[in-house]
Amino acid sequence: MTDIARSGVPWRIIGWGAAVLLLATPFIAMRFTSEVNWTASDFIFAGILFAAIGGTFELTVRMSRNHLYRAGSALALLATLLVVWANLAVGIVGSEDNPSNLLFIVALLLGMIGAALSRFRAAGMARAMAGTAAALEIAFIIALTQGTDEPFVSHWVELAGLSLFAALFLGSAGLFRKAARSSV
Repeated sequence: MTDIARSGVPWRIIGWGAAVLLLATPFIAMRFTSEVNWTASDFIFAGILFAAIGGTFELTVRMSRNHLYRAGSALALLATLLVVWANLAVGIVGSEDNPSNLLFIVALLLGMIGAALSRFRAAGMARAMAGTAAALEIAFIIALTQGTDEPFVSHWVELAGLSLFAALFLGSAGLFRKAARSSV
């Protein structure tokens, strides 16, 4: 097997190509509809976000050969991307301008701090990701107590979406837990 085949270059091309495709989608859509209206700063932020997520995963792949650890990282990074994207695009609770949405960013930051404090070891990452899932749900409860101008029914939709994000973090925690057990 050649060095290129072992290094996973096709997966890198697919991954970075997908990021470029995601970034190009609103650019192309803006040519056909006025419903999509991104500014230059929107494209810059999305590019930085994709680069941070992709770069972090690249680093994970270089640092760990454990496939469960890599999968746990991929799931956590996907969940992080989705939380940030949903929060900035439309807001998780109410509109994107609702200050309660900052609580979800705080939940992600707590997860990152937990990961760093665990020195990115699998067992600690499992706890950090489970903690992130819990922090997201707690953030939702706190946001609801702050009150929103939405009908009650929309809170169920928000809860369903947020629970999906939390489930991704819990799935990541499970993969990290299995990675920790497989390395013992």
